[in-house]
Amino acid sequence: MSDVTPPPESEIQPAKPVMPPLSPWRCWLGAVVAGAIAVVLYLLTMSIVQSFAAKGIHTDSLLVRRITAAVRTLIVGMAALGTGIFGMATIGLFGLGIQLTIQRLKGQPADKPSA
Repeated sequence: MSDVTPPPESEIQPAKPVMPPLSPWRCWLGAVVAGAIAVVLYLLTMSIVQSFAAKGIHTDSLLVRRITAAVRTLIVGMAALGTGIFGMATIGLFGLGIQLTIQRLKGQPADKPSA
């Protein structure tokens, strides 16, 4: 039998995740990756749009036409939303890299990210 008692729960500290330091190169590499994903999603969006434009809706039912148009709009909208999100991430990461570079040139310490 063990005489060791576990410490109270108030003394147990969760391990803080180790955050790698921010650097302009990491930001620009992330911007390149996000930009590549944005370009791929843009090409996918254009391919979907062209495919839908080439294939018309062949039915006499008004309900089927409305549902088909709604589904097509939803699909194109989701692809465009993904393109926009990754495009904005690209711009943001590139701008952050520029900001970090300016801070280092001025000799200001970079703010540590709060976890």
